[in-house]
Amino acid sequence: MSELKLFRLDADGRDVELRGSTVALEVELQRRIEAGMEAMLGIRFLASEYPTGPWHRGRIDSLGLDENGTPALIEYEKGADSGVLSQAVSYLSWLDSARHEFEALVKEKLGSKAAESIDWRNPRMVCIAASFSHHDRVAVKRLRERVDLVRYRVFDGGLLSLLLVESASGSPSPTPARRQSRHREVAAGVGVGSVQAPPGAAPACLQDLYAELDEALTAWGEVEMAQLRHYIAYRRMVNVASVIFRPKHEAILVYLKVDPDTVELEEGFSRDMRGIGHLGTGDLEVRIASAADLEKAGPLIRRAFEAA
Repeated sequence: MSELKLFRLDADGRDVELRGSTVALEVELQRRIEAGMEAMLGIRFLASEYPTGPWHRGRIDSLGLDENGTPALIEYEKGADSGVLSQAVSYLSWLDSARHEFEALVKEKLGSKAAESIDWRNPRMVCIAASFSHHDRVAVKRLRERVDLVRYRVFDGGLLSLLLVESASGSPSPTPARRQSRHREVAAGVGVGSVQAPPGAAPACLQDLYAELDEALTAWGEVEMAQLRHYIAYRRMVNVASVIFRPKHEAILVYLKVDPDTVELEEGFSRDMRGIGHLGTGDLEVRIASAADLEKAGPLIRRAFEAA
């Protein structure tokens, strides 16, 4: 099992391990994560304790929309997991039957554009608990749904740690034709030109270069690759890098979560994307058209993953 250890320098200059604890009340954990959900989990907060109606007879702890436009359900358990996984899975049946209701909520909270670009193929479940059993972690791998198991700890000084201990990417379901056309319209409206080759199938002219890029992006420990509609996301708890193929230009665009103000931008190679519409997530665009570009991008990729 992944283990996170935190240390603090004492007055003698020695590292002393901080002992983590759990919260006294589950609602304490829930409120704290809801307040910082986008930074912590890459999810935009929509609602708390959302009722699922008389048929499903439940309340979803937190409801959100993640950075890739995917519906997200978050369930908490202040101690060891005692059914939070099965509860979260059961709420997916409600979500599947309440798409119009969810779209209305997104429109109310985040606007029409966000509501129109919801990706329904692979809803995300995030289960947050003090610990998970071996059986929980094995069961996640057998599910068709996308699930993140996240372990939390609270430390002195108000420190909160979140550790992704297991993640299943799920099996995306086909998107109805009506929604596919809607997504094409939304994508066409973004100021990046037409959508290029679909993710997961690198065009022949970029296959060798992408293989090297993929190796560079997955060399940083536990990194999940998610093949989305218009781009490939490389993520831990949140997206760290997004990849888009541009076969006409024989180039690959990589969007990194790196502050452009900390980078010496180079025309034709790196670009500040703040305020510019683009597919994928990340404020720094890096254009890779050769092995030399990939080598030059190495330090930027390292920075993005070290900060994640």
